[in-house]
Amino acid sequence: MYLTSLAIISATLIGSISAQTVFYGNFVHSVNVTSLEHATNGVIAVDRSGKIIQVETNASASQAQQIARKYGVSLFPLGNQKFLMPGLIDTHIHAPQYVFTGSGMDLQLLDWLNTFTFPRESRFNNTNYARSAYSKVIDRVIRSGTTAASYYATIHLEASKALADIVASRGQRAFVGKVNMDRNSPDYLIETTAQSLKDTEAFIQYVQGKKNSRVAPIVTPRFVPSCTSELMRGLSALATKYNVPIQSHLDENLDEIAWVKQLHPDQPDYTSVYDSHGLLTNRTIMAHVVYPSDAERQLLKQRGAGISHCPNSNLSLRSGIAKIRQMLSEGQKLGLGTDVSGGYSPSILNNIRNGYFSAIARSFEHPDDKYLKLAEMFYLATLGGADVLGMKSSIGNFVVGKQFDALIIDPLSHGSPIDLFDHDDIKTTFEKFINNGDDRNIIEVFVDGRSIHRI
Repeated sequence: MYLTSLAIISATLIGSISAQTVFYGNFVHSVNVTSLEHATNGVIAVDRSGKIIQVETNASASQAQQIARKYGVSLFPLGNQKFLMPGLIDTHIHAPQYVFTGSGMDLQLLDWLNTFTFPRESRFNNTNYARSAYSKVIDRVIRSGTTAASYYATIHLEASKALADIVASRGQRAFVGKVNMDRNSPDYLIETTAQSLKDTEAFIQYVQGKKNSRVAPIVTPRFVPSCTSELMRGLSALATKYNVPIQSHLDENLDEIAWVKQLHPDQPDYTSVYDSHGLLTNRTIMAHVVYPSDAERQLLKQRGAGISHCPNSNLSLRSGIAKIRQMLSEGQKLGLGTDVSGGYSPSILNNIRNGYFSAIARSFEHPDDKYLKLAEMFYLATLGGADVLGMKSSIGNFVVGKQFDALIIDPLSHGSPIDLFDHDDIKTTFEKFINNGDDRNIIEVFVDGRSIHRI
């Protein structure tokens, strides 16, 4: 039966939490790409800066009380069925596209952009509209358990500032990027090269000027077709000048790849276009990467770029099924992205599930590409995502010295889609949450040890 020695403790889960906290109960996290650790009597002590200062995987109730007394705080017991897990990490999400999430799923990428994305994004020239929309998407994403994200905004400077402000006010950890588009874009959603670079520099200075350790700017050329060579080189220079990361799209759709080849016939492939313009570095995040050649994968690995796997979007827009098993075996930096609104759900849990089925579908025609296991998918959603964001040393799992970005999961919360039985232990309960749970089960969200959402 799923019971621990915590049964002897009379506990109330949600209460006032001191600046320094000692949690006691069940937790699950990734040890590496193939291994999960399930602790049933775990202790995680968090200091006032949100840093993890002690971790125990099998402590008695009295030992846990002693640890709490050592730090001079009350013990925070989780109870019998609840558990802690690291916060989920979304390495690729378009914040303005949340306003039409779930629309246009009968279209492929380029038609979808022209029919839905560009008209909807143009409305973000109204900063009041932007603030309203961004408040909704950030709140939704946090409720879905995402503690760190890499956001695309739009080309509009003031609206992009508003997104950074809202993320900071909510306490989430994030990269925020003002999008760049100076060619092959509709008249109502295009910049001049000079204005794009000027506004991008102003945005970087604005976000860095906030001096918020959790929110940082990221250089964001939309994709090669929408950016001239002059703009791409200028953005590379800004990324170097201000020491900020870069994000864009790569090898998502076959028509897109053919278009890039027409635009840059001097380059051998799509990846090389970014590389030749100085945009492929060890701080670059490339979304999708569904159709990379062997040479492109080698170049991505050589440069140390991260890849955001977006299985929901890849299926919804019928782009294709990425070679995730192959890229994992090659040691590529890989995380998960919702790609809202190409992906219809802002939940990384949804992308874990779509990631399963994408890999299974690919394995039917490519038997060497074995399906992905739970440990691997959870790694992509947490520690792998941290690696893609360049934060693997500070977030992604429960290790002493890292920041406490975490979720409290209650599989039996009000309205829960999960039922437990006497044979369920922490392993099966965790698996039930990953495969069946939703935001109703995520009863508290922590970033830097601070509660930013609770139900």
